[in-house]
Amino acid sequence: MTSFYDALETRDPKDREAALMAALPAQIANAQQHSKAFAEILAGVDAASVTSREALAQLPVTRKYELLERQQKERASDPIGGFSTLQFGARMPRVFASPGTIYEPEGTKKDYWRMARAMYAAGFREGELIHNSFSYHFVPAGSMMETGAHALGCTVFPGGTGQTEQQVQAMAELKPAGYIGTPSFLKIIIEKASEQGVKLDSVTKALVSGEAFPPSLRDWMAERGVVGYQCYATADLGLIAYETSAREGLVLDEGVIVEIVRPGTGDPVAEGEVGELVITTLNSDYPLIRFGTGDLSAVLPGPCPTGRTNTRIKGWMGRADQTTKVRGMFVHPGQVAAVAKRFPQITKSRLVVSGEMANDQMTLFVETTETAPGFAEQVAEVLREVTKLRGEIQMVTPGSLPNDGKVIEDARSYK
Repeated sequence: MTSFYDALETRDPKDREAALMAALPAQIANAQQHSKAFAEILAGVDAASVTSREALAQLPVTRKYELLERQQKERASDPIGGFSTLQFGARMPRVFASPGTIYEPEGTKKDYWRMARAMYAAGFREGELIHNSFSYHFVPAGSMMETGAHALGCTVFPGGTGQTEQQVQAMAELKPAGYIGTPSFLKIIIEKASEQGVKLDSVTKALVSGEAFPPSLRDWMAERGVVGYQCYATADLGLIAYETSAREGLVLDEGVIVEIVRPGTGDPVAEGEVGELVITTLNSDYPLIRFGTGDLSAVLPGPCPTGRTNTRIKGWMGRADQTTKVRGMFVHPGQVAAVAKRFPQITKSRLVVSGEMANDQMTLFVETTETAPGFAEQVAEVLREVTKLRGEIQMVTPGSLPNDGKVIEDARSYK
């Protein structure tokens, strides 16, 4: 039994980066030529010139709410909003719906969502039976996992959600090698089996996703004979990153280009700084270019101890959309970034909203070494210009603001 799904996982990082950057221009050209949405979003972009991360960072970020808005606008003629290069028919066997409602196409390529890699890292192997308890209706989660399992050479029991007693019965009689689904539902199944006096000895591994998988729950499962691993995937992009036996962050998938940007902007942050995950997929059927997930994470230094050489991230660390209402006006991270961009002396900023209801106070903390008289007043004036609200400016030393990805902190009392 080999340790790696394929040779891509142990490539020299320079070779991987060269391969990704070589594939990027063709994917951008494909999006421009075959996706109505990206023909507009990337109008005027010379695809052939986008051969580096620096060039990629100059392209606009398309965030989930913008994808939803475009889909809603185009509902009558194209419910997927012009983002897919496929049309209904044999090349798009399924289309799914996520909350919003956002529609996602599924193509016919083997392991379309690229989930097999994460399953392999979790210990699943060809010839095994997998009990899949992700939902099979509306959302793509069940199909994402099933197509990955088939690519791995596994048989799948489509358990779906709910009907706990029947889930226990199926596991006891079919004896699957492991479980795939949310960690909370696996806990419910294990507890129900224990209550009924049913042994599920065959289930020794699990790949979980869709919600938090804290060490306490991981250890609880391990005490009951199930070794669980997590992965990070979305309905738009498929697999983004997966956990390995090292238990040190999540390793990025080989089929995506990942950037971490300052929330509210498209500007990449320094390595190790928390920011929003922006993904460019190499899926030609649904070519999302610089897609803002709205999720926060950070890059971990060094390679995975398992020998996988791709970049690692810390995993899900919260949401990037920190828009809040102050004195009846919405303030969003992009506005805070716009203020900071006016002043090269500012390296980082954080808006803290404090006070009690009906008595909001704004303080913009800025990391800077600037000592010139009147600088704070200049920043305050721009803050008022951009947000239409008055706020105080607090200058702090570089590196003193928390590395948590927050651009706006709501510290108000709601008692």
